[in-house]
Amino acid sequence: MAIPVRNEPHRYGLGSMIIHWSMALIIIGMYPLGLYIDTLDYYDAAYKTVPHWHKSIGLILLALLLLRLLWRIVSAHPKPLPQPVTLVLATKAAHFLLYLLMLVALISGYMISTADGRAIEVFNWFSIPALPAVIEQQEDIAGLIHYWTTTALIVLSGLHALAAFKHHFINKDHTLIRMLGMPKESNQ
Repeated sequence: MAIPVRNEPHRYGLGSMIIHWSMALIIIGMYPLGLYIDTLDYYDAAYKTVPHWHKSIGLILLALLLLRLLWRIVSAHPKPLPQPVTLVLATKAAHFLLYLLMLVALISGYMISTADGRAIEVFNWFSIPALPAVIEQQEDIAGLIHYWTTTALIVLSGLHALAAFKHHFINKDHTLIRMLGMPKESNQ
Protein backbone atom coordinates (compact mmCIF):
# COMPACT_ATOMS: atom_id res chain seq x y z
CA MET A 1 0.00 0.00 0.00
CA ALA A 2 1.46 3.34 -1.09
CA ILE A 3 1.89 6.12 1.46
CA PRO A 4 -0.01 9.27 0.47
CA VAL A 5 1.96 12.51 0.23
CA ARG A 6 -0.43 14.45 2.46
CA ASN A 7 -1.57 13.51 5.94
CA GLU A 8 -4.69 11.39 6.35
CA PRO A 9 -7.04 11.28 9.36
CA HIS A 10 -5.25 8.25 10.86
CA ARG A 11 -1.63 8.65 9.75
CA TYR A 12 1.00 11.07 8.56
CA GLY A 13 1.73 11.41 4.87
CA LEU A 14 5.05 11.08 3.12
CA GLY A 15 5.58 14.86 3.13
CA SER A 16 5.34 15.09 6.92
CA MET A 17 7.48 12.01 7.42
CA ILE A 18 10.30 13.17 5.12
CA ILE A 19 10.41 16.63 6.70
CA HIS A 20 10.21 15.24 10.27
CA TRP A 21 12.92 12.58 9.90
CA SER A 22 15.21 14.82 7.81
CA MET A 23 15.06 17.51 10.49
CA ALA A 24 15.55 14.97 13.26
CA LEU A 25 18.70 13.56 11.64
CA ILE A 26 20.09 17.03 10.92
CA ILE A 27 19.47 18.24 14.48
CA ILE A 28 21.04 15.12 15.97
CA GLY A 29 24.09 15.54 13.73
CA MET A 30 24.44 19.30 14.13
CA TYR A 31 24.74 19.27 17.92
CA PRO A 32 27.98 17.24 18.15
CA LEU A 33 29.30 19.09 15.09
CA GLY A 34 28.76 22.39 16.94
CA LEU A 35 30.50 21.05 20.03
CA TYR A 36 33.40 19.92 17.84
CA ILE A 37 33.68 23.42 16.34
CA ASP A 38 34.28 24.80 19.84
CA THR A 39 37.36 22.57 20.16
CA LEU A 40 39.01 23.84 16.96
CA ASP A 41 41.80 26.37 17.08
CA TYR A 42 42.94 28.67 14.29
CA TYR A 43 45.68 26.28 13.13
CA ASP A 44 43.44 23.22 12.90
CA ALA A 45 42.89 21.95 9.35
CA ALA A 46 39.11 21.86 9.91
CA TYR A 47 38.94 25.42 11.32
CA LYS A 48 37.28 26.86 8.21
CA THR A 49 35.67 23.77 6.66
CA VAL A 50 33.62 22.40 9.56
CA PRO A 51 32.06 25.77 10.57
CA HIS A 52 31.23 26.32 6.87
CA TRP A 53 29.37 22.98 6.82
CA HIS A 54 27.63 23.79 10.11
CA LYS A 55 26.41 27.17 8.87
CA SER A 56 25.30 25.77 5.51
CA ILE A 57 23.43 22.85 7.05
CA GLY A 58 21.90 25.25 9.61
CA LEU A 59 20.44 27.39 6.83
CA ILE A 60 19.10 24.28 5.10
CA LEU A 61 17.53 23.34 8.44
CA LEU A 62 15.94 26.80 8.61
CA ALA A 63 14.45 26.26 5.14
CA LEU A 64 13.12 22.86 6.27
CA LEU A 65 11.62 24.44 9.40
CA LEU A 66 9.82 27.05 7.30
CA LEU A 67 8.67 24.31 4.90
CA ARG A 68 7.45 22.26 7.87
CA LEU A 69 5.43 25.18 9.24
CA LEU A 70 3.90 25.77 5.80
CA TRP A 71 3.22 22.03 5.45
CA ARG A 72 1.32 22.09 8.76
CA ILE A 73 -1.00 24.67 7.22
CA VAL A 74 -1.65 22.84 3.92
CA SER A 75 -1.77 19.26 5.24
CA ALA A 76 -3.90 18.90 8.36
CA HIS A 77 -2.64 16.76 11.23
CA PRO A 78 -4.08 13.29 11.69
CA LYS A 79 -6.74 13.01 14.37
CA PRO A 80 -5.18 12.75 17.82
CA LEU A 81 -5.21 9.37 19.51
CA PRO A 82 -7.26 9.13 22.72
CA GLN A 83 -5.26 10.49 25.68
CA PRO A 84 -5.95 12.27 28.96
CA VAL A 85 -6.40 16.04 28.58
CA THR A 86 -3.25 16.78 30.58
CA LEU A 87 -1.18 14.64 28.19
CA VAL A 88 -2.72 16.39 25.18
CA LEU A 89 -1.76 19.76 26.67
CA ALA A 90 1.75 18.57 27.55
CA THR A 91 2.20 17.24 24.00
CA LYS A 92 1.10 20.54 22.48
CA ALA A 93 3.40 22.48 24.81
CA ALA A 94 6.35 20.21 23.95
CA HIS A 95 5.76 20.56 20.21
CA PHE A 96 5.47 24.34 20.53
CA LEU A 97 8.69 24.42 22.54
CA LEU A 98 10.48 22.26 19.96
CA TYR A 99 9.53 24.72 17.20
CA LEU A 100 10.46 27.73 19.35
CA LEU A 101 13.85 26.27 20.31
CA MET A 102 14.60 25.42 16.68
CA LEU A 103 13.74 28.95 15.57
CA VAL A 104 15.75 30.65 18.33
CA ALA A 105 18.73 28.32 17.74
CA LEU A 106 18.70 29.02 14.01
CA ILE A 107 18.34 32.79 14.41
CA SER A 108 21.08 32.93 17.03
CA GLY A 109 23.33 30.83 14.79
CA TYR A 110 22.75 33.33 11.98
CA MET A 111 23.55 36.19 14.38
CA ILE A 112 26.84 34.52 15.40
CA SER A 113 27.85 33.88 11.81
CA THR A 114 27.06 37.36 10.51
CA ALA A 115 28.17 39.46 13.50
CA ASP A 116 31.29 40.50 11.57
CA GLY A 117 29.17 41.71 8.63
CA ARG A 118 30.08 38.85 6.28
CA ALA A 119 27.43 36.88 4.39
CA ILE A 120 27.03 33.14 4.88
CA GLU A 121 28.03 31.06 1.87
CA VAL A 122 25.69 28.06 1.73
CA PHE A 123 27.97 25.28 0.42
CA ASN A 124 29.33 27.92 -2.01
CA TRP A 125 26.05 27.65 -3.95
CA PHE A 126 24.62 31.01 -2.89
CA SER A 127 25.02 33.64 -0.17
CA ILE A 128 22.72 34.71 2.63
CA PRO A 129 23.53 38.37 3.34
CA ALA A 130 24.46 39.62 6.77
CA LEU A 131 22.27 42.13 8.55
CA PRO A 132 23.94 44.87 10.56
CA ALA A 133 24.78 43.84 14.13
CA VAL A 134 21.85 44.68 16.41
CA ILE A 135 23.61 44.50 19.80
CA GLU A 136 27.08 44.99 21.21
CA GLN A 137 29.05 41.75 21.57
CA GLN A 138 26.48 40.10 19.31
CA GLU A 139 28.69 37.10 18.52
CA ASP A 140 29.26 36.27 22.20
CA ILE A 141 25.67 36.83 23.35
CA ALA A 142 24.21 34.98 20.37
CA GLY A 143 26.76 32.20 21.03
CA LEU A 144 25.46 31.70 24.57
CA ILE A 145 21.85 31.72 23.37
CA HIS A 146 22.74 29.29 20.59
CA TYR A 147 24.49 26.88 22.95
CA TRP A 148 21.70 26.80 25.53
CA THR A 149 18.82 26.61 23.03
CA THR A 150 20.50 23.80 21.09
CA THR A 151 21.25 21.95 24.30
CA ALA A 152 17.61 22.33 25.39
CA LEU A 153 16.51 21.26 21.90
CA ILE A 154 18.58 18.07 22.07
CA VAL A 155 17.24 17.24 25.55
CA LEU A 156 13.63 17.91 24.53
CA SER A 157 14.10 15.94 21.30
CA GLY A 158 15.37 13.01 23.36
CA LEU A 159 12.31 13.23 25.61
CA HIS A 160 10.14 13.43 22.48
CA ALA A 161 11.72 10.19 21.20
CA LEU A 162 11.32 8.51 24.59
CA ALA A 163 7.65 9.52 24.63
CA ALA A 164 7.19 7.93 21.19
CA PHE A 165 8.76 4.68 22.46
CA LYS A 166 6.60 4.83 25.59
CA HIS A 167 3.50 5.13 23.41
CA HIS A 168 4.65 2.23 21.26
CA PHE A 169 5.87 -0.23 23.88
CA ILE A 170 3.86 0.67 27.01
CA ASN A 171 0.63 2.25 25.76
CA LYS A 172 0.70 0.06 22.63
CA ASP A 173 -0.94 2.80 20.57
CA HIS A 174 -0.05 3.97 17.06
CA THR A 175 1.73 7.24 17.79
CA LEU A 176 5.09 6.02 16.47
CA ILE A 177 3.60 3.80 13.76
CA ARG A 178 1.84 6.81 12.22
CA MET A 179 5.12 8.74 11.83
CA LEU A 180 6.90 5.70 10.39
CA GLY A 181 4.27 5.27 7.66
CA MET A 182 3.36 1.75 8.66
CA PRO A 183 -0.22 0.60 8.22
CA LYS A 184 -2.19 0.46 11.45
CA GLU A 185 -3.14 -2.94 12.74
CA SER A 186 -6.34 -2.03 14.53
CA ASN A 187 -8.85 0.79 14.79
CA GLN A 188 -6.79 2.92 17.18
